[in-house]
Parts: sequence; C-alpha cells; structure tokens
Amino acid sequence: MAEPMYKQIAEELRRRIEQGELEPGAKLPAELELRETFGNASRNTIRDAIRSLTARGLVITRPGQGTFVADRIDPFQITLSTDTQSCLGDAEGIAFRSAAPAQQRKPEAGTPRVEIQAATGTAGRELQLPADAQVICRHQVLTIDKKPWSMQTSFYPIAFVPKAPLLIQAVAIEQGTVRYLAETLGVEQAGYRDQVSARPPNEGEIAFFKLPEVGVSVIETIRTAYERSGAPIRCTVTVWPADRNRLVYNIGDVPKEITSPAPPGEPGDTA
Repeated sequence: MAEPMYKQIAEELRRRIEQGELEPGAKLPAELELRETFGNASRNTIRDAIRSLTARGLVITRPGQGTFVADRIDPFQITLSTDTQSCLGDAEGIAFRSAAPAQQRKPEAGTPRVEIQAATGTAGRELQLPADAQVICRHQVLTIDKKPWSMQTSFYPIAFVPKAPLLIQAVAIEQGTVRYLAETLGVEQAGYRDQVSARPPNEGEIAFFKLPEVGVSVIETIRTAYERSGAPIRCTVTVWPADRNRLVYNIGDVPKEITSPAPPGEPGDTA
C-alpha cells in the first residue's frame, strides 16, 4: 500500500535537507511552488508535509516570513550538581567558559546588564525579602559557537552593595560572584537548592533563541544559594532551550570517565 502523498513529499524534502541540497537556514520554496513541484499536490497535502517536517525538528516556520531549514544542533552538556562545574554560581559564566573548550565549543558571555528592582516575585520569595525591599539584578546572555545558549539573571540583596560595589557595575566579575562575595563580605556559599521546570517559551525567548513558535520548550532553573547560617545570598534564574542543552547532575561516587569524559579526538573517545 502506497504511503500518503504528504509523507512522500516530506520524505523527499527530508532527503534534500540531510544531503545538503537544502542547507540550514535556507528558505523552503513557497507553498504554490511546492504544489507545482509535486504534481499539483493540494494545499492541505503540502501543509501536512511541512507539519511532519516541523514535528521532526527539520524545519521551522516563521509567521510572515516562510519556512526555513532548521540549524543542525549539537547539544551542549553542562553539569549542574556543583557550582565549580556549572555557570549557575557566577553570572559571568566562569565555569561555562571552561566547560565549552572541553567539548571543543567556543563560549562567549555578553556584558552584564545591571538594574535595581523591587524584591517581588521569584527574587523576593527566594531571598526572603519584604515586598518593599530592593534587589540587584544582573542579567546576561551566553552563547556557544555564536548561537544563543542561555539567558541568566542573578539577584542579590541590595545590602551587599556598600562592601561589594562591583555588583552594581555592568562589568564582568573576573573571579565570579561566589568568590567575590566571600572575599568582600565574608559571605560564603554553603549550599544551594535547585528548582527545575519546563514551560513554553515567551515571545522574548522565541526571538532571542530563534525558536519555532511551537515544538521547542525551555527549561527554567532557579538556584537559590545559602550561607552557613541558612540565610539566602543569591537567586539565579536561567532559561535554557531544550533543543540545545543537556543538563547533568552527578550525585555520589560517579566514575571520573563519566563525569569528565575526554573531548572528541582524545584518548577515550569512541566516536
């Protein structure tokens, strides 16, 4: 029994994409042209074929612009189980910059955007501050191989500013904020709590990450750090597109070759 026409069309377009005839970022022919190319196929048949390709992550449709071949994405792995291995303790992404070269990837961190905000919503709740308090907000975008990778916003109590003035400056804190707070305030991070959830992206995230309007969720992590007294000292909210990130936690005794695999091309690589 012959496959439905839309599946045949989707399969032919898939072949062209995977063989490089249609490169990442290329715009697919308009609907009318596709109908003529495939023997005057009906409009619904063409649309069903495009929906099939979209569901497989091969194309994305941008309203008012057309349908485009999706970029080939090689997911980036980041370990979240310790602040020394992830970027979630330092808004400047120190560990993010060290993890990327190990995977033969090029990391870049944008200049932080700094604001003073009311302690409402997540920041006020996690830092246990009254509604009339204020917080420092440090927002930063991170890229891997020139492609948007994550959006990160860290909140700190305004009371930290007199002894830790770099928090309100739009500059990278080279040693990272965890170490900076320990050096300037004597506030040492003793532990942290992660909350992880998945949700649809909002309009700003769709635009920044260049996501299709449907089909790709974002992962949101909320990391609240505490000093030994139990007082919260930082809340970091990070948004990660699910199509290009692999979040890893290592708990207990895990073999080193698993937690720190050799980069491709080095001993231990089986690819």
